Amino acid sequence: MQTRQNRKGTPGSRCARRLAGLFLGLILILSGGLIPLAHAAPSTIPDTAATTATVETTWKLLDYVAVDYDGAVKDGRIVSTGEFSEMQEFTATIAQHIGALPENPAKAKLETGAKVLQQLVAQKASAQQIATASHALSAAMLDAYPVPIAPQSIPDLARGAALFRESCAACHGMNGDGKGRDAAKLSTPPIAFTDVERARKRSVAALEQVISQGIDGTAMQSFADLPVQDRWALAFYAGHFAFSPDQVERGKQIWTSDADIRSRFPDLKTLVTTTPAALGKDIGQGRADAVMAYLRAHPEAVTQTAGGTAGSLDLVRSRLAESLAAYREGDRTRAEQLALSAYLDGFEPIEPLLGASDASLLSTIETRMGELRAAIDDGDPVSSVEMRIDAIEALLSDAGTALSPEASNGTSAFVGAFTILLREGLEALLIVVAMLAFLRKAEQDHALRYVHGGWMAALLAGAATWLAATYFISISGASRELTEGLGSLLAAVVLLSVGIWMHGKSQADQWQRYIREKLAGAMNRESNWFLFGLAFVVVYREVFETILFYAALWAQGNGAAMFAGAVGAIGTLAALAWAMMRYSRSLPVGTFFRYSSWLMAVLTVILAGKGVAALQEAGWIDIAPLHDVPRLSIFGLFPTIQTVAAQALAALAIILGFLMNGRPSRKPVVGRDLDED
Repeated sequence: MQTRQNRKGTPGSRCARRLAGLFLGLILILSGGLIPLAHAAPSTIPDTAATTATVETTWKLLDYVAVDYDGAVKDGRIVSTGEFSEMQEFTATIAQHIGALPENPAKAKLETGAKVLQQLVAQKASAQQIATASHALSAAMLDAYPVPIAPQSIPDLARGAALFRESCAACHGMNGDGKGRDAAKLSTPPIAFTDVERARKRSVAALEQVISQGIDGTAMQSFADLPVQDRWALAFYAGHFAFSPDQVERGKQIWTSDADIRSRFPDLKTLVTTTPAALGKDIGQGRADAVMAYLRAHPEAVTQTAGGTAGSLDLVRSRLAESLAAYREGDRTRAEQLALSAYLDGFEPIEPLLGASDASLLSTIETRMGELRAAIDDGDPVSSVEMRIDAIEALLSDAGTALSPEASNGTSAFVGAFTILLREGLEALLIVVAMLAFLRKAEQDHALRYVHGGWMAALLAGAATWLAATYFISISGASRELTEGLGSLLAAVVLLSVGIWMHGKSQADQWQRYIREKLAGAMNRESNWFLFGLAFVVVYREVFETILFYAALWAQGNGAAMFAGAVGAIGTLAALAWAMMRYSRSLPVGTFFRYSSWLMAVLTVILAGKGVAALQEAGWIDIAPLHDVPRLSIFGLFPTIQTVAAQALAALAIILGFLMNGRPSRKPVVGRDLDED
């Protein structure tokens, strides 16, 4: 029969739980109470799946209306009743979707634009008027509600060709001319992708929309069951038929020789949302056809080292310019949201690359962008905000130099891959090895499989996350930061409790009581899955971040050097793990627990700072800069009041816990001191 103390736990374990709960409560106050949230769900950066889906669908409907309207009305007369009814239905749906979007300073104008578009359709306006109104409305909507309407990686056109042969050629023809073997059997003729006039009006994103949703009333079925990357590959392949190989070659020459043309396509999103007709208004239709022919056949050109980096930096600059314009107009909310978008959507994607080549510059830019958001939130003078943005612009120029093709080589790829994996893996390794060593000291070898299962499951979950982010879903910058931030805080709370508990067991009498009262047996029944969960959380957090860094490095090329760096880091971590396990076996029990408790304490403070910093970068917590505090991300130290306060709270909880462990025990000690073994 268990004693009451056994049922409730030892004083040390109760102390650990109480202080961990107190620490978590204070962190929650820090993030949601005493310090106001920085607009946790910015209206210009929707972070809910529903809002993102609504914006994506509405944009695609607008694109469809712009392209297909001339099949319904010509010269003010309805030429297809069915098509005209569809245009009316689509524009009504567009108005409903825009009305359902979150409140936003630009929403009223969007709703007015949607009503104007409905009226134009009702008046049987010209196709040019409809296209102009649709494109203007879609551009304004994406400006107000930025969402990722683009593939997450370079589409595989070979895969697209195979899918086209399997699923599309029977109707659309092997050459995309709409004369497949089954075309004559269809009541509605299949689209001829070789129709140049039609192709000029249709973007790749519009093709992907048709592939995903199908077309009601026709034989064109939905292919939503295909992975999203397959749908993008198919869309790119279908979009290339209208252009000749000669146009592709001419487009390559224009692309490589004209920096202005390259600057128009900073990323894949711009490529898939631009039509040849729209580009033709600026550079001439012949040149536009050639450029689009080349980019649709070679989308990787947009994201090659120079282009991809320049594109991200250009996005940062444009968002900062928009933020400054909004601030000058007195719209602080929108200015702050655009400044946050400059970081999450523009700068964060290149952080891994810049960190590998110039970590100091990365740290400086991150700090300055955080200070900018704080200045906007505090209502600083316009001149002060403008000076901050000018300073960031200068730093971005340095970043462009550091990330130039000339600066990218095998050595930098090796060093980046090695240091990233070693840094991210070390924290998880320390915790997991400490858990394994503890179980061996406690002679609880049967529980080892739960710890091993936890970190192995984390690796599998990391692989699944990579596959999902690559082929099925889009992981936004805010979502990445939230995952890292919340994971860090959860791990910090758990480690705080474990560290205080281990410190209590560093006294020989406490260890003897622990064994005598059979709490180790209680662990068998109640805590095995806790061990699994702790190992999973601490490893998955690091795996998640490492995947993001490696994905960015992989896009830079130098795959062999990157692989060598990863192997080197894995070897180093394995050697460290072996040395730690071997050394821990020779330590007396009390000494082992004392060292382990201090390790857990240090990691708790580090993770507390990192967790709050990540939530700041996601826009969940305000930023109050501390100019005299250095930025040492490896130690979780960031120059803001919130992060320093979180670390101070963690340190205070640890000190209180250790002091409470030092109070005299009420129970006599029976037996030999295990530290004498």
